[in-house]
Amino acid sequence: MDEIQPQTPPQDVPAPPEAVAVEVPESAPAPWRVRDLFLFLAFVPIGFLVANILAGLGYALILPAFHWQLNREKLATDPFFLLSLQTFFYGLMLAYVYVLIAVGHSQPFWAMLRWRRITAGRILACLAGGAFLTLAIALLPPILPDTNQFPLENMFNSRAAAYAIGVFAILVAPFMEELVFRGVLFGIFESQVGLRFAIVTTAILFGGLHVPEYWGAWNHMLLIFFVGLVFSLARGRSGSLAPSVFLHVGYNGSMMIALFLSTQHFRNLNSLLGH
Repeated sequence: MDEIQPQTPPQDVPAPPEAVAVEVPESAPAPWRVRDLFLFLAFVPIGFLVANILAGLGYALILPAFHWQLNREKLATDPFFLLSLQTFFYGLMLAYVYVLIAVGHSQPFWAMLRWRRITAGRILACLAGGAFLTLAIALLPPILPDTNQFPLENMFNSRAAAYAIGVFAILVAPFMEELVFRGVLFGIFESQVGLRFAIVTTAILFGGLHVPEYWGAWNHMLLIFFVGLVFSLARGRSGSLAPSVFLHVGYNGSMMIALFLSTQHFRNLNSLLGH
């Protein structure tokens, strides 16, 4: 009979390693292109023309219904018409930027604009920073004296107009202006030239946007450039659009609160208008 050899115990076979969840970093959105800048600049006059048409048609329909008396010559200086015009323009601009990102780049809208989540504490810090910037700006005019009245002051020609401007300045303008300057333009300049160029150039362009509002008051033009530089620095240092938006909200909100209190709840606007 053959001798039965004892079986060798099977060697331990290592168990397959458990699947380990590896956090894959989210890929950065594709960079902006030079073509985006030219398309954006080409859209601005087209959007402004369409906004004028929409605002004009809206007023033509609304005026008879409310029996308002406002001729065409006064529309150019009427605060409600100007705010309506700017709202239409911003709406068209927002739609265009969304299409440019979603269709032209096939990218998520917020990621392409570099909007990152921000904590409640940082939001409060940005709002406080905007208020501090308002205080600093309020202290500088005596150093840079300028007594010329500027067109923006003339828009505060009634209490209702003051409230409308305040709502627009706090709820609409900060987001849309930051989307344009620190979102789209900053992203294009940073990807094509560099961070420093993006910071300085967007601050200059932001100041240029407000030149018509402060025309004739050179010290206010200088100050608005400084404000824009602070916003651009916040965007550059954080790498996110969110801080500059909340800084802007804090700045505009503090300005409107200060004006609200100094004019007795917008009842005494004569001091602002120089009457």
